[in-house]
Amino acid sequence: MSGRLHKLVDWLDNRTGIRGLLHEALYERVPGGARWRYVWGSTLVVAFATQLITGTFLWMAYSPSAQTAWESVFTIQFEMTGGWLLRGIHHYMAHAMVFLLLIHFAQVVWDGAYRAPRELNFVVGLVLLQIVLGLSLTGYLLPWDQKGYWATTVGTNLASQAPLVGPEIKKLAIGGSDYGHHTLTRFFALHAGVLPGLLIALLAVHLALFRRHGLHAKEPVTRPDATFWPDQLLKDSVAALGVLAVVLVFAVWSKGAELSAPADPAHPFNAARPEWYFLFLFQFLKWFPGELEVWGAFVIPAAVFCLLFLMPWIGRGRKGHLVNVGILVFLIGSIALLTAQAVHDDNFALWHKRTEANASRYDASRAFLDAKREAELEADRIIALARSAEKIPPTGALAMAAADPFLQGPKLFAQHCAGCHTHEISKYYAFQVGVDPQVFRRSAHNFGINMVDIVNPDPTAPNLWGVGNRGWMQAFLNPHHVADLDHLGYQNSPFADGDMVSFIKDSLGEELTDEEREAVENAFLLISDALWLEAGALKLHPDARSEFEERAKRGRELITGGLAEVLSSGTSCTDCHKFHDAGELGSAPDLTGYMSREWLTEFIHNPAAPRFYGENNDRMPAFAPHADPRLNQLDDESLRLIVDWLRGDWVVPGAEINPPGE
Repeated sequence: MSGRLHKLVDWLDNRTGIRGLLHEALYERVPGGARWRYVWGSTLVVAFATQLITGTFLWMAYSPSAQTAWESVFTIQFEMTGGWLLRGIHHYMAHAMVFLLLIHFAQVVWDGAYRAPRELNFVVGLVLLQIVLGLSLTGYLLPWDQKGYWATTVGTNLASQAPLVGPEIKKLAIGGSDYGHHTLTRFFALHAGVLPGLLIALLAVHLALFRRHGLHAKEPVTRPDATFWPDQLLKDSVAALGVLAVVLVFAVWSKGAELSAPADPAHPFNAARPEWYFLFLFQFLKWFPGELEVWGAFVIPAAVFCLLFLMPWIGRGRKGHLVNVGILVFLIGSIALLTAQAVHDDNFALWHKRTEANASRYDASRAFLDAKREAELEADRIIALARSAEKIPPTGALAMAAADPFLQGPKLFAQHCAGCHTHEISKYYAFQVGVDPQVFRRSAHNFGINMVDIVNPDPTAPNLWGVGNRGWMQAFLNPHHVADLDHLGYQNSPFADGDMVSFIKDSLGEELTDEEREAVENAFLLISDALWLEAGALKLHPDARSEFEERAKRGRELITGGLAEVLSSGTSCTDCHKFHDAGELGSAPDLTGYMSREWLTEFIHNPAAPRFYGENNDRMPAFAPHADPRLNQLDDESLRLIVDWLRGDWVVPGAEINPPGE
């Protein structure tokens, strides 16, 4: 067998000269013997090879179009066997390449390895650094998520400010005047084809020049020369394995790479930030506001890069080398300081209290942190929907998100409703279920409960948090705190002194005995159960349903006349309200189907309709679509999203029972 292998090697050597190539590579002279400081070039080659391998497999599953890019990345991350690991390695190895390049560059400058005859190789290395940064920049957009889309938008808008050719550069980069399919395909072509091809070509030149001139030994050389095999190869292998191990740990620890919500040009991503290796430039631009931005974005960085390219000629002598080392230390220190400042500014609100002196920094940080948290929740929600039985529709993940009340309801409520209403967790409800409001918020969305706070500091209409659910109904009648109407936001409304409030107060007057008061309170609770059933939001476990329906049946009897037997005034709900066949329309809203989807939709369309408040309508405008589009308040789809969000009617992935607000 060994004879046949020997003949095969002889055959290959005769045609390729493989023995000579291996001998030249393995027995290359290493001045001063093997050293750990020589490993960085080899680790970079291994890192790039890893990127080529993982990138090729990712390419096989990736679909570069505006409607399929996010969906294909989602498939890789969550459905393809080992896809999350493959994507995680590719993502973190990209970070590792930048880090290794910076170390390699710093070592070359520190050791003076840029001096003659190695000037050209140093210049090629700087070009390789720019190509690697370009790969990172173009790869950022490929998931076509909010984070990558808006970061790329900021970058290309910045490029458009370049002197003379800026607008043309932007148009060329994005493939037209708007961001879309052509932007994605151009960035993909650059990331997967043009830039890797250039990198391979220049890497070959870099290695050829390196082979020609050999290793540059740090003076003074205190040990005898050795060959690359075996000691230096062993050190290079250990270092490369170390890099791979660190990348693997990060990939496993983070379960792949981040995937935010699908790119949505209609909703800016206010938490967009560049990766850590561009963060210093992001912070540096803050020093050049307005028209001065071109200096921070182009003039000064271009001057610095020109200075780097001139280092081999600046550092010919000892003093020149010291100048280059000084430039290196200054650049590293400045980059570290600016990066630390950027991180500190973004998280300022976590580490400091708001004062008059730091108000602007605090508010900017708070806005960023809130936007980041909102973006994380949105991404979690869309990914959960995509992984549920609903799956991603043929129209794409963005269409799925646009039709989801959980995501769109708060945005529409803030736009159309928050001027009068507030939407914050009811103190009465929190007290009733015995939970801290903050703790409740963090866990509520997992059970389909509407936990988003949209605070109006001066509401003139009810608090709509949990509208229509059992706790909201009980808080509306509020037998325990009749004097405190803040829970529904009525304190600034004419209804605060209206007939309904007076009726509740009179029904629980001070002259009642304890037994009479308890009977009235129980009656109100039974009525709350009946109204909750009317709302149609009831989803209870079968074991609890029969008991509740019995309570609701007694509540309906109280509404249709039985309450008159409990109250000393002899008043009944149907004296003012209509409820199915009992009572008449006129002085108060119809309680038939109260706060159901149909009732609430019709009410928002026109609260002054006879079924609701009629002529007694306070200030609630009609939001019905108008024949004249310019007068439209809410289209039917937007209204559906608001109503379903308020009622908690949304898909809860993996939940068999969805108790909105209960």
